[in-house]
Amino acid sequence: MGQGSRLVRPRTVTGDGDGLVSRAGVVWLAEAADLSGLTAGFSAAMAGVPQRRHDAGRTLAQVVLALADGATCLSDVAALRAQSAMFGPVASEATVWRTFNHIGPVQARGIAAARAAARERAWAAGAGPATDELIVDIDSTIIRTKSDKQDAAPTYKRTFGHHPLLAICAETDEVLAGMLRAGNAGANTAVDHVVVLADALAQLPAVWREGHGPSGDRWMVERQILVRADSAGASHWLAEECVDRTCEFSLGYQIDERVRSGVLCIDDDGWQPAIDSNGEPRDGAEVVELTDFVDLSAWPTGTRLIVRRERPHPGAQLSLFDTIDGHRHTAFITNTTGDNIAALELRQRQRARAENVIRDAKATGLANLPFDDFVNNDIWMQLCFCANDLLAWAQAIGCVGQLRRATPKTIRHRLLHVAARITPNSRRLHLDQHWPWTRTLLDAIHRLRTAFTSLTAPNHTTTQAAL
Repeated sequence: MGQGSRLVRPRTVTGDGDGLVSRAGVVWLAEAADLSGLTAGFSAAMAGVPQRRHDAGRTLAQVVLALADGATCLSDVAALRAQSAMFGPVASEATVWRTFNHIGPVQARGIAAARAAARERAWAAGAGPATDELIVDIDSTIIRTKSDKQDAAPTYKRTFGHHPLLAICAETDEVLAGMLRAGNAGANTAVDHVVVLADALAQLPAVWREGHGPSGDRWMVERQILVRADSAGASHWLAEECVDRTCEFSLGYQIDERVRSGVLCIDDDGWQPAIDSNGEPRDGAEVVELTDFVDLSAWPTGTRLIVRRERPHPGAQLSLFDTIDGHRHTAFITNTTGDNIAALELRQRQRARAENVIRDAKATGLANLPFDDFVNNDIWMQLCFCANDLLAWAQAIGCVGQLRRATPKTIRHRLLHVAARITPNSRRLHLDQHWPWTRTLLDAIHRLRTAFTSLTAPNHTTTQAAL
């Protein structure tokens, strides 16, 4: 076989390399965990857990690193354990398993408090929203399993597994909170939406929580929060909870007979063009407000109903009404004021980005629940959210251009999986100088350190007080 037809150039492969490490770019995420205070916060949360050789909190932080690097089960932590020169001592699979088994309600609350404290510090360093407005998207997803794990059940999509509900920060692509539920849990269970919203708001920095408590006072509000969901989340309870917490809401609404009757009352001249993300008119799409044509008295005062119609794309699912009218209709309700209904409709349509965040969360371990026990799987899910947080913070602070919104897969292949040589005393890490993204990674690490160094030392009193 000629050299030109071979996939690789070397003909001899040996195992005598020395002082080398792979996945050297994970040091970037480890810096984000340490500098944000997440590692120390986990240690404080797990202070009462007995461990002979390993700090239980540090063990959980190492699991988070492994998840960010693509781990899908506990045995994948071996990739870190095999490189002790860079990551230090890493617990065995059995030790990690026992660590999960020691987590109870107190430790779980401590982990949540550690996440919130680290998030506050990361946002202060530059990973937070760029404006004084924030959108919390509430959406559910399916996690399929092949074994009979605790609370696994048939789902509405005719699969088998779990049906967690997530709250996502649209501006930063972080999963703020989530509720692990049985596979047959309803997509429109109002109490679950209310609980997840409360957990999500508790994850926000203090300045964002002002005035958004259970009985929020509008005069205390410093930052505006919008709660957004599809029609499954459109419950009176959630809408009233948003009003009580001084949040705006934008919820999908079912096209029922009342909405259809209202649409028939509107002349073609009453519709106005919808817009795309650039503010330009969207071809074949129009919007109209039907607040005065549909009885909304059961909803909070100020609730508005807006409908969008567009020419159906190939393969779109149409109702009989849509087939007769020739348009595909969608609707939503909101309590946001203002005359620009096209902008309000665009804002609701952009809720679809939550699907991308769910996809990324599944790429950081959420696609698999490795335990038979429901509680351990719930902790695993929270750690998956932490891994997603680390990637979001590191990208927002350290990256520029397209890499700020790149998928976990892209970040791994370009930045995390770079080879390096480490000195015998583990004090210096020499990245491969020929790797195309080595300078990008070095700049990202420098920006991360500079941003956090400008802050005061992390304060863990919040985490300890929650224990």
